[in-house]
Amino acid sequence: MSDARERDDGPDSKQGVSRRGFLSSVGTGALSLAAARQAAAAEMPPPTEVVQAAELTQVVLQINGRQHQLLVEPRWSLAYVLRERLGLTGTKVGCERGECGACTVLIGDTPRYACMTLAVEAEGVTITTLEGLMLGEDLGPTQQAFVEEDAYQCGYCTPGQIMTVEGLVRAQPDPSLETIQVGMSGNLCRCGAYPHIFRAARRAAALRRGEGGAS
Repeated sequence: MSDARERDDGPDSKQGVSRRGFLSSVGTGALSLAAARQAAAAEMPPPTEVVQAAELTQVVLQINGRQHQLLVEPRWSLAYVLRERLGLTGTKVGCERGECGACTVLIGDTPRYACMTLAVEAEGVTITTLEGLMLGEDLGPTQQAFVEEDAYQCGYCTPGQIMTVEGLVRAQPDPSLETIQVGMSGNLCRCGAYPHIFRAARRAAALRRGEGGAS
């Protein structure tokens, strides 16, 4: 038995790898892996500081020409802050995943989904909501155009539609029907009032250009 055991462990063993050689290779591999992990850890940058969800961060938001200084959680959306912290309920909440457009506001002059924009992202830029389009107690041109063209039914999507049209006519003073259709494609109307909305967009552009009074 002892002779057989010695033959199995010897270099000429028919098994191919002796037990002693196997243990030696495993030990060497483990040491190499440990050394590689230590080297990789030494090269890694220090971990980024993570702000916990419940921690409050101070932001200053420029909304409708007024400055608002408030504390927000980093996870709060701009839509939530507008409605629940500032009482600007003209911004509606629909799908809350960037599909329906009911929460659209202007960031600068560009329509953006407020549900997909974090409040902390909106610091340092101008924000316009539906309330900001009012001219004192009077409707602004885009709001007036929606009234004239009866561009709503249930009305829930209307604030977002108005804000998108406002951004569109600011960028395109005389948009074509095709331009309007493409520009409005991110806003959904369950009532199907699209022909009226498109006419309202053309009317809003005309009113901004100073062409004619109420129709």
